[in-house]
Amino acid sequence: MEYLHREFDLAQDDVVEILLSGNAANVLLLDGDNFENYRQGKPYKCFGGYARTTPFRIDAPHAGRWHLVVDLGGGAGQVKASSRVIHNQLA
Repeated sequence: MEYLHREFDLAQDDVVEILLSGNAANVLLLDGDNFENYRQGKPYKCFGGYARTTPFRIDAPHAGRWHLVVDLGGGAGQVKASSRVIHNQLA
């Protein structure tokens, strides 16, 4: 399984913004346990979804270490991604 991966330490209500070029792709934000399940092909829970437009934004549901995954879900094509964290300014 091929995928793009990046890790973040996020605060609650931080926003991860992803810019895609190429094909539409699955953009997933997973905690550590669910990332391991994803890697092993087991059922997992995530935040995000299928990104057809860019930028694509995902709110961090709580503080912690998070894994951002971008994949084509087994489909043909190529995708490139860049990402940044937008910190909650109200905290």
